[in-house]
Amino acid sequence: MRVTYDPEADTVVVSLRDSAIEESDEVRPGVIADFDSAGEVVRFEVLDASRVVENPREMRFVATE
Repeated sequence: MRVTYDPEADTVVVSLRDSAIEESDEVRPGVIADFDSAGEVVRFEVLDASRVVENPREMRFVATE
């Protein structure tokens, strides 16, 4: 999994795996989900991230058991 922030575009992209994207859908205003040829989610993109994410330049990874 990879999370990137593009300050120029003000987007946060959460990539779950490296697969070719076949289709994209805006699942909520400002949130785009990308799907592979099998219909599985490949990544999410959050538009206008600085308005949505508390600090788009910082990421905390938390694993729960």
